[in-house]
Amino acid sequence: MGRQDGEECEQLRRALLSVSDKTGIVDFARGLAAGGFEIVSTGGTARALAEAGVAVTGVSSVTGFPEMMDGRVKTLHPAVHAGILARRDEPGDLRALDDHGIRPVDVVAVNLYPFARVAADPDAGVEALVEEIDIGGPTLVRAAAKNFRDVVVVVDPGDYPEVLEALRRPGGPGPDFRLALARKAFAHTGSYDGAIAAALSAVGVADGRFTRAAAPAEALVPDTLEVRAERRRILRYGENPHQAAALYAAGDAGFGGARVVQGKPLSFTNLMDLDAAASLAREFYDTSAVVVKNTNPCGVATAAALSDAYVSAREVDALSAFGGIVGLNRCVDRLTAEAIASTFIEAVVAPDADDEARAVLAAKNNLRLVLADCSSAGDVRSDRDVRSILGAFLVQGGDRVTEAAGPWTAEAAGRPESGLRVMTRRPPTGAEWAALRLAWRVTAHVKSNAVVFARADRLAAIGAGQMSRVDAVKVAVMKAAELTGTAAASDVFFPFRDGLDAIAAAGATAVVQPGGSVRDEEVVAAADEHGLAMVFTGRRHFRH
Repeated sequence: MGRQDGEECEQLRRALLSVSDKTGIVDFARGLAAGGFEIVSTGGTARALAEAGVAVTGVSSVTGFPEMMDGRVKTLHPAVHAGILARRDEPGDLRALDDHGIRPVDVVAVNLYPFARVAADPDAGVEALVEEIDIGGPTLVRAAAKNFRDVVVVVDPGDYPEVLEALRRPGGPGPDFRLALARKAFAHTGSYDGAIAAALSAVGVADGRFTRAAAPAEALVPDTLEVRAERRRILRYGENPHQAAALYAAGDAGFGGARVVQGKPLSFTNLMDLDAAASLAREFYDTSAVVVKNTNPCGVATAAALSDAYVSAREVDALSAFGGIVGLNRCVDRLTAEAIASTFIEAVVAPDADDEARAVLAAKNNLRLVLADCSSAGDVRSDRDVRSILGAFLVQGGDRVTEAAGPWTAEAAGRPESGLRVMTRRPPTGAEWAALRLAWRVTAHVKSNAVVFARADRLAAIGAGQMSRVDAVKVAVMKAAELTGTAAASDVFFPFRDGLDAIAAAGATAVVQPGGSVRDEEVVAAADEHGLAMVFTGRRHFRH
């Protein structure tokens, strides 16, 4: 494995630092300097260290060449890379260093240009993307990671304290620690290259110029699928206790950056339900609460006060809500926390929780409180959806409910971009429009085949995951005390009028559906026959 322990600290004498994210770099450099390291650095990193009073050797002094081409070329030189790649237990490598007057590099701390951040900006042009493609940085990281037996490679500022501690120990960093850092380094460069490939797949050529397209199909379904993410936490178990599971994320969005404030460790099913609850809560601009069981919503409500919204959502189907998952799109307050604590709830996901709410929920030791973004009703992103099947993967763009993003009204239905069309002789009333909107947004998050009944401010009943629309209505009727005066939504068109007849018999007065059946005229005529208002959206929301 290279040097003996007694030799290691003695020979660790040169560190190369070149970072885009300068978090903690000054303290890291000071710690290295205090341990007897010469600090070699480049560009902005060298300036930041010099301004902080850290002695720095510019990389140009090592290579004998100035940084050139606006910094495009600075570390790509044998005087740098031979020092990194030289095997300390290979006499030929060491002779080559001596013959050319090259000193070994023993610590490499590098993180890369913020390509993903620039790529996420829709206004950034192709040239801006290209200039954020780091060349020297990945080469340094890969070289150091390849020679992990002899070189400590650091890509995460969060590792700086542990690296300094390891360097101070007799014998220096152990082989397990070095290997762990190398794995993280290769994951870092792999994720970086994946982000570049994904962004360039959305670049096209128009009139001889490179342009960025708005998430074309090629970007969502590339020739080669690469999914790279780092493990964020080991989960309690998978869908069943005998299945191992973990949470991976490529960034801090959504559950990648979620904070678990309290409660038992999360399981795979907890996170599936939390995601279902958070995704539905994000659909609403108004203060809203969602209760989920087995990824299907069983209660949804809006109200002026979050506590009222939660209680109304819970009471839609109190039996199913027992042991359920709660999603809230506002900061949890004391009254809401007290309402949640009054019954058995497995987990709560919300954007935040105030101190009083946390104190109330803390009395429920096993209740998981997870803080994640559930509040951006108008910013539900259309990310790539990847699922595994036997021996293969399925990839699609994420589903979004974009139909009339604001309130549903007769005026909104008159605008083509809303997607709404009134198909019956009678248009919906104001209350029916509000109920139809709520029902439609909920339906998109219910397993197909689905029929949802709602009032203006709350869910009334759900028929989920049935093989026919008529059966879905029967399930909803079975679970509801009263459906008279509700509005209903179907996630897909009615192939026959029987489903519509069942909805009318249940007591609904208005229906929203995608339309598109060869029997649309028959179904609309049936709605007129029952005196129902019917709205087409022109877009279905299957959920398998």
